[in-house]
Amino acid sequence: MKKIEAIIKPFKLDEVKEALHEIGLQGITVTEAKGFGRQKGHTELYRGAEYVVDFLPKVKIELVIEDSLVERAIEAIQQAAHTGRIGDGKIFVTNIEEAIRIRTGERGTDAI
Repeated sequence: MKKIEAIIKPFKLDEVKEALHEIGLQGITVTEAKGFGRQKGHTELYRGAEYVVDFLPKVKIELVIEDSLVERAIEAIQQAAHTGRIGDGKIFVTNIEEAIRIRTGERGTDAI
């Protein structure tokens, strides 16, 4: 099992969710986040005062899936979240040793 974490632009969330649904993935966790990478924020003007917005709004998507679906999921996220502009985001893939469904006690891939 693998855990995929994707940090994307908020307006791309629906497209990514649809892309994952199309390849048969259903369960995802979405968290609102703030951060910056290479774009390092931007300057805004508010009531005549200029200030730097260091942390930009992002969305973090997490899903745990079987190893066989990882490449398809990565490709779906990448295509759906891509704008070609700086700040499109990142995808991280990590190993999951165990998963347990609390309600039933199922373990491993049965739990996801």
